[in-house]
Amino acid sequence: MTHAMATHPDTAPLPEQATLDDLVAQVLEEAKRQGAQAAEAGVSFDTGLAVTVRLGEVETLEFNRDRSLGVTVYVNGSKGSASTADWSREAVAETVRAACNIARHTAPDPAAGLAPAELMAREIPDLDLYHPWPLSPEEAITLARRCETVARDHDRRIVNSEGASVYSHQGLNAYGNSHGFCGGYRTTRHSISCSVIGEEGGRMQRDYWYTVDRSPTLLDTPEAVGEEAARRTVRRLGGRRLATCQAPVLFSREMAAGLFSHFLAAIRGGRIHRHTSFLADRLGARIFPEWLDLHERPHLRGALGSAPFDNEGVATRDRTLVRAGRLEGYVLNHYSARRLGMVTTGNAGGVHNLVVPAGDRDLEGLMRQMDRGLLVTELMGQGINYVTGDYSRGAAGFWVEQGEIAYPVEEITIAGTLQEMFAGVVAIGSDVERRGSIFTGSLLLERMTIAGE
Repeated sequence: MTHAMATHPDTAPLPEQATLDDLVAQVLEEAKRQGAQAAEAGVSFDTGLAVTVRLGEVETLEFNRDRSLGVTVYVNGSKGSASTADWSREAVAETVRAACNIARHTAPDPAAGLAPAELMAREIPDLDLYHPWPLSPEEAITLARRCETVARDHDRRIVNSEGASVYSHQGLNAYGNSHGFCGGYRTTRHSISCSVIGEEGGRMQRDYWYTVDRSPTLLDTPEAVGEEAARRTVRRLGGRRLATCQAPVLFSREMAAGLFSHFLAAIRGGRIHRHTSFLADRLGARIFPEWLDLHERPHLRGALGSAPFDNEGVATRDRTLVRAGRLEGYVLNHYSARRLGMVTTGNAGGVHNLVVPAGDRDLEGLMRQMDRGLLVTELMGQGINYVTGDYSRGAAGFWVEQGEIAYPVEEITIAGTLQEMFAGVVAIGSDVERRGSIFTGSLLLERMTIAGE
């Protein structure tokens, strides 16, 4: 058992927002004093408690208390950045000096600089992102044990455990720049997870489950998490190989979220301005079926991806990325936008809640619609080429016959191109995944190549 710190989280509360705001102002003033024409600074303070129990024994117990300060300066068109965990005046001055020295040795970049002042967030809405959990280490250990016990007792074929974990985090951040903008807010994130191993006929399988939310009151119970982890493990026992074929493929909601994350990665400004994405120069083109829209919703209350402003202080806003299947916008920060002759979309740091409109059929309904094909519940490897769109990943899941699961499958590969996969979306499920920043139900694709025996 390891102990990072024995302090209870409640004895290390977050500082006041004003403390971080004042520190940002100090950094910006120091940057101006040292000759920077423009500057931006970010400060964060985080605390967290993490417990893992394995086979009933405490394996890890960690408490972290971290703080950081980062500054970026712009000197005669050149950029320099530096960071520190020391908030003393001497450390601030030294960190700014390091950033300025880097800028003075860096070639000028006409695209570098602050995002436009008129795009800064003028209000910081309360998005209900802060719900602290007064959880003692002893209570966290009890929750993890309850979770793992239920999982291990679920079925005699559960023979081992990779552990159950309970995690609680709270953080405070502030960002400011020489436009005069300064803003910050508090966040929390809590989770319970479990992973167990099953064995049948001398062959083993593992699976897992988890619950995560801003608020501890919205988490699933430890028992529900352990039960689902064990159920998913047991149903994978007796997996078979498939003969190589082409067939419809149904991605479970967790896997569907990953597929949409590949779409977001392909429209990020960095790849677009470097022409290293198959979606470069494709604005207005049909990417998905005509019935499919994709929306960014950064102000959903309590959502894990919500934020009032991006990493450059730009106000976040609702926007449509795909309308009637056509690509309407890229994902841009200020730098990539200037390289493309465009305006930032408020996505420095990524997309804030991608919402895929749900269909009217759940996973079982989509299996009946598919009738015969592959249900994918796990993907392995990183076989995605964003330049060409080629897609090839190891997979596991279930073969479906006459709309029902026939048997588990393993050691297969699914392959195609992202272009064909996006265009071949047949339906989106009603079983929306909400444990992240991509809200989507299960996703049925018309056809993919399945490589097996």
